[in-house]
Amino acid sequence: MTKKRDMILHCQDIVKIYDEGELKVKVLHEINLDVYKGELLMLVGPSGCGKTTFVSVITGLLGFEGGECKVLGRDLSKMSDEEKTIFRGKEIGFVFQSFNLIPALSAIENVALPLTIFGVDKKEALSRSLKMLKAVGLGNKENFLPGNLSGGQQQRVAIARALVHNPKLVICDEPTSSLDHKSGQTVMELLTKLIKENNMTMIVVTHDNRIYKYADRIAHMEDGKINKIEEIKK
Repeated sequence: MTKKRDMILHCQDIVKIYDEGELKVKVLHEINLDVYKGELLMLVGPSGCGKTTFVSVITGLLGFEGGECKVLGRDLSKMSDEEKTIFRGKEIGFVFQSFNLIPALSAIENVALPLTIFGVDKKEALSRSLKMLKAVGLGNKENFLPGNLSGGQQQRVAIARALVHNPKLVICDEPTSSLDHKSGQTVMELLTKLIKENNMTMIVVTHDNRIYKYADRIAHMEDGKINKIEEIKK
């Protein structure tokens, strides 16, 4: 980076070891990565290279055995499990490959979940959720159940749910792999627009090289290491 920017994520020499009885498997090998405010970083690499494990570490879902990991200035190694849960709920948004919507809840109720879980008044939660659904182009679908929406529409509901609490960091796990090409492009254009408008930071784990053009940088992983970081010219 040629100019100084606020750092959202700082990882230095991150090591993750899975203990399988007498066998110890090192799955992350001294990973170093900085992510900056407002950028879209894609994490790419073959299956089994450690992408999901790394994302689980930086969101506090998994511990780690060596190195330093700071997210939004907070040192994960010094936080309790309860503190990590609260931190994730307030500061991080998640978009999943399989949408993870609750079938029995309407679109607006699904979007409102992150707010109601943390005690936001129901009326306010639904108001904010409707505003977010309108932002993703589904203002007329708020009462639809997930089963009555297309795959692309379900992913947009999932995006609205991920962003409704105004997180500083958004993590997307294969957000386009369950979608056709056109729907995938639409989802990425929407995500890019929304994070730029709200000055959020996004990390996208993906195998889909059709969406690489939306990245500011691409971190290439292999065998538990980040071996190249590529800047994308716009």
